[in-house]
Amino acid sequence: MADLQEYKCPCCGGAIAFDSTLQKMKCPYCDTEYEMETLAAYDTELKEESADSIHWNKPDSEWDEGENNGLLTYVCKSCGGEIVGDETTAAMSCPYCDNPVVMMGQVSGGLKPDLVIPFKLDKKAAKAALVKHYGGKKLLPKVFSDENHIDEVRGIYVPFWLFDADADAKVRYKASNLRHWSDSRYDYTETTCYSVTRGGSLGFSHVPVDGSSKMADELMESIEPLNMAEAVDFQTAYLAGYLADKYDVDSDTSIERANERIKKSTADAFAKTVQGYTMVAADSTSINLKKGNVRYALLPVWILNTTWNGQKYTFAMNGQTGKFVGDLPMDKDAYKRGLLKYTALFGAAIYAAAYLLWLM
Repeated sequence: MADLQEYKCPCCGGAIAFDSTLQKMKCPYCDTEYEMETLAAYDTELKEESADSIHWNKPDSEWDEGENNGLLTYVCKSCGGEIVGDETTAAMSCPYCDNPVVMMGQVSGGLKPDLVIPFKLDKKAAKAALVKHYGGKKLLPKVFSDENHIDEVRGIYVPFWLFDADADAKVRYKASNLRHWSDSRYDYTETTCYSVTRGGSLGFSHVPVDGSSKMADELMESIEPLNMAEAVDFQTAYLAGYLADKYDVDSDTSIERANERIKKSTADAFAKTVQGYTMVAADSTSINLKKGNVRYALLPVWILNTTWNGQKYTFAMNGQTGKFVGDLPMDKDAYKRGLLKYTALFGAAIYAAAYLLWLM
């Protein structure tokens, strides 16, 4: 005896069965009805979906003999960060946690960067950007910009892995339309569900993933984008006067985040073509990458550490474009005063409206 085909409701996932009265398949949980042909086509589409096929060619460039002469490594006693500087670098503090660092010696091990984007903006621009960042912040404590002082401003080349690939993708979306109506007794909502498929090819170039565990991925993604057209082949001369973080998150570990960014970008790009529905959500994504390539790059970032009221605040500025990010403290008393003010205004408006209705 052949096994019976079991269908799952595309809308809610419940088991559905044939309704002899309707001569259709019906879900007992959400009451959605389906034609047999529609379900059969949907089931065929599900069986044809394939798993992601994502493979990357990893970087393998090594330092040439004598090429890293003059570069020294410094290790932070607190966070363990390994910082690279030239032989003129004096005693300093860690750009991430502000604790003292100690010199280790000559740079050794690890891959040589393939690309570097040189700094275009100097320390003066970074300080000016911080002051501008204060502007217009109504809930910023008034004494912050006065009492606050910049403990450290460091130009640092942050390690990144850059992912390039061509992608053949197929994305299936769950879409729905809602219709509302009422009668004298009830309010009704009718939900019509759809399965929408989009497929095509996309090219991805220089998808960046931060290679430093000390630098928050969200912070680095906030100062994107970078103009990779200005990237040049790496030379140690670009490090003169700056620091460079040595990657401690390798390309293998970074692949998962790169895949997530590519899948999300693909789903978002295709979702823009799915129109005419009340709600749309990606249900499955299948990506086949071709010509996947990974390169190691150093990207310019200004790190500013500031202190106020005993708490440390860290800001970052894109050393190429000037995009500035970082959290600021909030004046809680000002927030409470503002909340009370708006609550009072809202209450007065409600009272006035109620009074006018009473008059009418």
